[in-house]
Amino acid sequence: MYIYNVTINIQEDIHEEWVNWMKTEHIPDMLATGKFKKALMSRVLVNEEMGGITYSVQYTTESKAMLQKYYEENAPALRAKSKPFEGKFVAFRTEMEIVSEQ
Repeated sequence: MYIYNVTINIQEDIHEEWVNWMKTEHIPDMLATGKFKKALMSRVLVNEEMGGITYSVQYTTESKAMLQKYYEENAPALRAKSKPFEGKFVAFRTEMEIVSEQ
C-alpha cells in the first residue's frame, strides 16, 4: 500500500471556505477516481512563521502503478479545480510506502 500525502498551508482569510471545499468537493472527487481507497485529512498542529494554517491530506492507494495512473489520468484536471484558491496556498506532495501497520 502507498500513501499520497499532500501538505497544504492555506491563508487564514479563506481557510473556512477552503476546508469546506476540500470536504465536500475535492476529497470526494479524488476518491471518485477509483484510484484511492480512503482519505484522511488532518490539521498540522504547528504555528508556521509564514502564517496560515497547515493541513495534511493522506490518500491511500494499492500500488505505485495506481498512483502513476492518477498522475496521468486525473491530477491535472483535479489540480485545476483549486483555481479559486490560487496564490493563497502552498502545497507539497510526498509519496510514502506503508512498511508496517499494526
